[in-house]
Amino acid sequence: MNNSHPLFYAKILLFGEYGIIEDSMGLSIPFNFYKGKILFSNDAGHEAESSNKALSDFHAFLLKLEQSGELPCRMNLAQFKADLEQGMYFDSSIPQGFGVGSSGAVVAAIYDRYALDKPTAEGASEADSLLNLKKVFSKLESHFHGKSSGLDPLICYLNLPVLIRSRDELGTVGLPTENNTGKGGIFLLDTGAPGKTSSMVSIFLEKLKHEGFRNMIRQQLVKYNDECIKAFLNRDPKPLFQNLKELSKLFLENFRPMIPDSFEKLWKEGIESNAYFLKLCGSGGGGFILGFTQDLELARRKLEGHSLEVIYRF
Repeated sequence: MNNSHPLFYAKILLFGEYGIIEDSMGLSIPFNFYKGKILFSNDAGHEAESSNKALSDFHAFLLKLEQSGELPCRMNLAQFKADLEQGMYFDSSIPQGFGVGSSGAVVAAIYDRYALDKPTAEGASEADSLLNLKKVFSKLESHFHGKSSGLDPLICYLNLPVLIRSRDELGTVGLPTENNTGKGGIFLLDTGAPGKTSSMVSIFLEKLKHEGFRNMIRQQLVKYNDECIKAFLNRDPKPLFQNLKELSKLFLENFRPMIPDSFEKLWKEGIESNAYFLKLCGSGGGGFILGFTQDLELARRKLEGHSLEVIYRF
């Protein structure tokens, strides 16, 4: 049993939200600003207590899966139960409902501690192992969201950038070297309130029943999204920002429930001025919004009153 309490970091899906449900590419990166780890406490503080309760619910879910033969990996659930009784909780700075993998980190930590027959660190990043881990995590994280791609826990578990080429093809990838004095960058905007992933995903799945929306996803969103990923990895700013603009427009026109009302005007202003382009970070409806700009100072002036948390510079 691992008693060293490793850290599990947040993640950011740079590209691919909602599109990966329809087999678009995706690019997700670890975000080490936020993190969490398993701790034990006899002091029943409110946060430790509510985390212990949430983990108990997760344990009950896993136990049910095991009893029905649906648990996707062997796990030491008896030890999990014993640890819960000893006051185990997940101590995390990852904000919940902000699209940066709070439940993914929990799932990764529990898998790391209790899964039996885990792949080795080297083996985990091999293609077959990655796909298998993603399937395992998809089932485990469904407890939190109803439906999960398994990608968030995978990123949190590996702490490596992952490129999803299709539903059945993914691999770790090297990111372009960051330019710490670069003029442009990627930033997070805090909407000030969490979103609810399960309800946002339900809205999306409902919309997918309509042929027009389905066609827009498959013909436009997937195309712009995939071109953004290729241009970003190739350090090619011109096609990156051309496609980002189209992607930002598409989200504004077709994903209104996922964009908080108070940010609709800012979203539009970015598109009209070309000063920055906003897109969803995670499922939307609150939490963080992701921004891309070729001029961080200009974006800061345009977004005065909102704090920009820069996560990558180029």
